[in-house]
Amino acid sequence: MKLQLWRNATLLLNIDGISILVDPMLGEKGSLGKFPMVDNELLNPLVDLPFGKEELNQKLKKVDAVAVTHLHPDHWDTTAIELLDKNIPIICSSLISEQIAGYGFTDIIAVNDSVQWRNIEISTTKGQHGTGEIGEKMGIVNGFVFTTENKSVYIAGDSIWYNEIAQEIEKHQPQHIIVAGGAATFLVGDPIIMTSEDIIKVCEHAPEATVWVTHLESVSHCKEDRKFIREKISKNRLEKRCFILDDGEEVELHF
Repeated sequence: MKLQLWRNATLLLNIDGISILVDPMLGEKGSLGKFPMVDNELLNPLVDLPFGKEELNQKLKKVDAVAVTHLHPDHWDTTAIELLDKNIPIICSSLISEQIAGYGFTDIIAVNDSVQWRNIEISTTKGQHGTGEIGEKMGIVNGFVFTTENKSVYIAGDSIWYNEIAQEIEKHQPQHIIVAGGAATFLVGDPIIMTSEDIIKVCEHAPEATVWVTHLESVSHCKEDRKFIREKISKNRLEKRCFILDDGEEVELHF
């Protein structure tokens, strides 16, 4: 398997030659505008994709399916809706399948619990996008586990660390876990995705897994950057199994 971070939560996962694009935010820098309830005037996304339009179009032609964890614009933007082939398989929770169909996509793989697609078992997982009133407003989110033979990758999606994440790790026993870091926080409430402390808890709860951190330095409500989280990883002596991906970086997943 191979994994490439494009930007924020947009990932390209290659499993036995099958390419799955996860949470496509494909618009240009600033195309989403200012986010509500933040303490700055920055326009999102904060950075461009690590390649130009022509290369993006070439990459999209090679994608076999798209997986969407939820419909917030930094995971599924209007540019993605415009650029993606409407016949491409879209893997998503059954809770958002009708809405995605409403954008004109014709091949939707709606997952309640798990499905077999090609030679890959795809399971949805639970997530909690914050706490209290903010968490409720952020709505229902999910992650995915992709399994083939004895190889398993868990994309946790936009979630804080909470008991259900521990249960998903115990249930699926993934060798690789991809988490959304950055401690994104609005003007009120607690973080809505993982803090560096949450990431350490993931590592502690899955001592045999490799943990990859994404969702960094791309949207304006994230409070922790790569440097901050790397220092936390180093302080906890986790450098050999917890890694922060740079935009455009591709890695081989070892099992």
